[in-house]
Amino acid sequence: MAVSELNKDNFDETIQKNSIVILDFWAPWCGPCKQFLPTYNEISEKFDKIIFAKINTEDEQELASKFQIRSIPTLMIFREQVKIFSQPGAMTGTDLEAIIEKAQKLDMKKVHEEITKQKEEK
Repeated sequence: MAVSELNKDNFDETIQKNSIVILDFWAPWCGPCKQFLPTYNEISEKFDKIIFAKINTEDEQELASKFQIRSIPTLMIFREQVKIFSQPGAMTGTDLEAIIEKAQKLDMKKVHEEITKQKEEK
C-alpha cells in the first residue's frame, strides 16, 4: 500500500477510520529520514490493512508539537485510536516488521480497560 501524507486536516479522520496507522514524522532536510524512506516504503507494501503515513514536521509544526516530536525521524503507531508505540530514530526493516507484528497481536481490550481505569482514578 502506498504511503500517504498526513496533515492537520486529515489526521484525525485517518486515525479514527483505520484500525492501525503507522506514522513517520520526518523533515526534508533530515539525512536519517531520507535514508529510512526506502525501508518504510518497502515495509508498507507488506501490510495491506495498515495505513502507513508520513508527517512533514516542517509543514505540520502543529502536529509535531502536539506529539512532542523532538527528534526525527520518529515512528508512532496508533491502534484503535490509541497511541501504542513511539520511538525516535530510524530502524531496520526487520525491526519495523517485528514492532508491527507486536502491535497487531496486542490485546486491545486490555489496553482500553486500562485507559478507562486510569481515567476513573483521576
